[in-house]
Amino acid sequence: MLTIKTEQLYDLSHTLSGELLAACEYPWQALPRIKEFVRQLGKTLSPEEYDSPAEDVWIARDATVAPSATICGPTIIGKGTEIRTGAFIRGAVLVGEGCVVGNSCELKNTILFDGVQVPHFNYVGDSILGYRSHTGAGAVTSNVKSDKSLVTIRTEDGVIETGLKKCGAFLGDFVEVGCNSVLNPGTVIGRNSNVYPLSSVRGAIPPNCIFKSQSNIIIKTKKI
Repeated sequence: MLTIKTEQLYDLSHTLSGELLAACEYPWQALPRIKEFVRQLGKTLSPEEYDSPAEDVWIARDATVAPSATICGPTIIGKGTEIRTGAFIRGAVLVGEGCVVGNSCELKNTILFDGVQVPHFNYVGDSILGYRSHTGAGAVTSNVKSDKSLVTIRTEDGVIETGLKKCGAFLGDFVEVGCNSVLNPGTVIGRNSNVYPLSSVRGAIPPNCIFKSQSNIIIKTKKI
């Protein structure tokens, strides 16, 4: 049974992008719409709660942004979030509440749900990371295939065409990705799953699993 639909991966109460994602059967269908969605959503945010230091940039007043961080619009930074030294947010980005975007991390065309941590040297592009998911130091999402062909989602039930040249990874709620892992284009990781450090992950990984290698994926004995 496929577990890669939006409703199976995410609790939409933990993001301001709930309206966008609820209209998408699969999460990658939201990618072409993130930029305009963030721009329109930002215009509705309360100026008492969000500053707008640049065009199409909205930052919660209680968020912490390092002076060396670069934030391009359209971008929303949620309440209580920390943007650390040297972070580069390229735009079309919605960062939720209580998140950490760490030193030298780069984000583009991405949604981070509340509580997400990408704290050290991470690249996250054309991706959606679910509630309280976490990527270890150096873990990255690869969003373009080496031959530049359209990205597909490989599942045990067959291949799903995305129609997208740029399509990164989709982490369900509570996913943990180990240090220096690469999530190849079109990777989907089910809720509550863990990825070992130094992994190269592709295709759809079931929920409640431990990914040790592409040929060694085990079911957790105790679900979170």
